[in-house]
Amino acid sequence: MATEGDTRKRKRRAGKGRNRNKTLKNTNNSPSAIASYKQEINNDNKGSTSSRSKSSSFLDKMKARLSGGHFRMLNEKLYTCTGNEALNFFKEDPSLFNMYHVGYQEQMSHWPELPVNVIIKWLKDRNPSLIVADFGCGDARLAKNVKNRVYSIDLVSSDPSVIACDMSKTPLESSSVDVAVFCLSLMGTDFPNYLQEAHRVLKPSGWLLIAEVKSRLDPNTGGADPNKFSKAICELGFTTEAKDFSNKMFILLHFKKQEKQIRDVNEVEWPKLKPCLYKRR
Repeated sequence: MATEGDTRKRKRRAGKGRNRNKTLKNTNNSPSAIASYKQEINNDNKGSTSSRSKSSSFLDKMKARLSGGHFRMLNEKLYTCTGNEALNFFKEDPSLFNMYHVGYQEQMSHWPELPVNVIIKWLKDRNPSLIVADFGCGDARLAKNVKNRVYSIDLVSSDPSVIACDMSKTPLESSSVDVAVFCLSLMGTDFPNYLQEAHRVLKPSGWLLIAEVKSRLDPNTGGADPNKFSKAICELGFTTEAKDFSNKMFILLHFKKQEKQIRDVNEVEWPKLKPCLYKRR
């Protein structure tokens, strides 16, 4: 049932239409009157377009906030569960994995330099015959930007070139790759198992490259001691080759595999890496 307010609105709209018709009639359809008439209609249309634009902008902002909230929830989940739990979680609903990576890319857009680009440059400066295993590859950007053969590995993917698996149990052969990369992907509570898997698949003297969020390896902000972290990796069967702390957002560590694993992963005293939780923007 129409309300009194609805009736008044209809009358006002009808009145505007009658006034326009009168104006056009009284001026005998002169060019100037027609131009004025069209301008009046355009002004009204601009008002309604502006209203729709504001409404659309508001909805876009709300969708962005909702998407950001989902990303933060998924991000926290990945940092606080095991790799196998994360694998099963995303198997149940693969769309959540895509949602996570959309949020991840949005977060990365605020970084002045991306660690994956630094690693890409490192590889381009070396022999393209080196075989690479990219653990936690995401959108497989590394494989798409180098000439090397790259095994892209992640929990779930719609890209057929990506090996979907628990990163602690890959289908790669032992001693089959020259470079193992973890670019912001040591996320599970059982991350040492990922590093042990990297040791297994690497050839003797193969490279292990780890890029990690700086705050996770900063004792001043509750992070782990980077020296203790490096020491634990070396006890697994690696030697430290380089440490790069020059970037304000991430650190980059280079290791080389020794011929034999010195200790089992469970015998090493691993420092706890705190979860990297993103703030609401």
